[in-house]
Amino acid sequence: MSSLELTASPDLAGWLREQSLSVAFTTYQTNRLFFMGTTPDNRLALHERLFDKPMGLYAQGDRLYMSTRYQLWQFENCLELGTQQLGADRLYVPRLAYTTGDLNIHDVVLTHRSTEQLGAEHPDILFVNTDFSCLATLKPGYSFAPVWQPPFISKLAAEDRCHLNGLAMVEGQPAFVTACSTTDTAAGWRDHRVNGGVVMHVPSSEIVATGLSMPHSPRWYGGKLWLLNSGTGELGYLDDQQFVPITFCPGFVRGLAFFEHYAFVGLSKLRSRTFGGLLLEERLAKEGREPQCGLMVIDLTTGETAHWLHLDGVVEELFDVVTLPGVLQPKALGFQNEDIQRLVTFPGSNGIVTTKPTVKRPSQGAIAPVPGLPKEAWESPQPAPSPPQPLSSPTPLAVKFQRVFHLTPENLANYDAFTFPSLQKRWSHQPQRGELIGISAAVNGEMVGMAIAECLPDQRAELLSLFVAPACRQQGIGKRLVSHLEQSLVGQGCVEVELTYAVTPLTSAALEPLLHQHQWMPPQSVDGVSAARRSLKVLNQGQ
Repeated sequence: MSSLELTASPDLAGWLREQSLSVAFTTYQTNRLFFMGTTPDNRLALHERLFDKPMGLYAQGDRLYMSTRYQLWQFENCLELGTQQLGADRLYVPRLAYTTGDLNIHDVVLTHRSTEQLGAEHPDILFVNTDFSCLATLKPGYSFAPVWQPPFISKLAAEDRCHLNGLAMVEGQPAFVTACSTTDTAAGWRDHRVNGGVVMHVPSSEIVATGLSMPHSPRWYGGKLWLLNSGTGELGYLDDQQFVPITFCPGFVRGLAFFEHYAFVGLSKLRSRTFGGLLLEERLAKEGREPQCGLMVIDLTTGETAHWLHLDGVVEELFDVVTLPGVLQPKALGFQNEDIQRLVTFPGSNGIVTTKPTVKRPSQGAIAPVPGLPKEAWESPQPAPSPPQPLSSPTPLAVKFQRVFHLTPENLANYDAFTFPSLQKRWSHQPQRGELIGISAAVNGEMVGMAIAECLPDQRAELLSLFVAPACRQQGIGKRLVSHLEQSLVGQGCVEVELTYAVTPLTSAALEPLLHQHQWMPPQSVDGVSAARRSLKVLNQGQ
């Protein structure tokens, strides 16, 4: 893994110190929560903690809220005013975690407790449930309780139908949301990235702005509704239902916070086809500029960039950002050292008590994963899912085929046993180049096969992996996986799919007959490696 390199505008550290201000931001791409503060000698102090897919952030007083892959975390500052610990003047401790399941939670906010109309027993925390296309809150006994959904969403299903992603509050009440489209089909927003974005008024459920490109991070500030038009790389505000840009940012903008007359904007580099085909991409190419990852501090009175922070190396995407006024050097306790075990507070303790080291108590079995940590950080790696055991069935299997969304090399690591050839070996020398499209096959709810392709430039795609569990072969599953995958690629605008593979007895006996059935061109072999391709234009015309 490459290192992280930081560069900043010359006056950023001094300005933050002068304003008694620090910043927190998340990057789910590398599973980090970052804090940026300053040292007494006016140098930037960056502090990071590892969490599993951290996304939405919300800061209020001494508390910090953060959404992760399947949990909502509540951090609490354990330092009294004027005290320090571990060099920090604010030390956030992860006190509570609400287990929600994987909802793809984006923005997180707090509502006033007077919001009885939400009909929830815990009305304080409100969040954007992106996978289920609704606003939701917490309710005992449930993963979430829906409180509002766009009128065009006909069903609450884990299908990310419109990519509802942002929430703006006005006087403590939910007021405006952003979505990438008004579609009501699984991942339908992906075909409307350029100009299908909308802003909706929550109380009336009316659309108040259209024609946006992947809008994110709506925030009500200074009597205006500010938002990021991510697909064009612009910060702006709504004026009579029209988006008014004030600043162009050289990156995919996501994450917006304010301090006095300044806006803090998060920037990300462009990622595969999810960010492909946007006006931002065209503008950067025309100006000969590379997309950046980092933070921009923008003066709202002029639209000019006052300060900036660039991140290079392993971090390429940011998600959310919050400002922490009155804090110089914030830190948080994590799960990977003994601080979280040994630093204890209680009423009357007059601060933090450090307990003595103890001999680790013996236990049997493998070390359990730490809740909230990504899998690569566990002390004891967990085994990947194994292909199912042979299924004894005299009749043809009832197979369910399903499109798998949001695939990345990271989340595919758990399913490497279902990839052939191994994709983890591929990622070690060939980085991801485009959006990954996957089709799974399941029998009685248990996955038995998977096909994965990667969308490439020029409307091409490459078939990366095709696997069917040995117990389920000779049932036509592989053939149908390829058929469903080809249809999905057509839906992504691909006109050709190609495949490169090593010539082995297995590929000769199983793969090549399957390719022939799908009317692929005869493979061309050189030095034990074959290349085959298939035109999808006929399928495209059929649609």
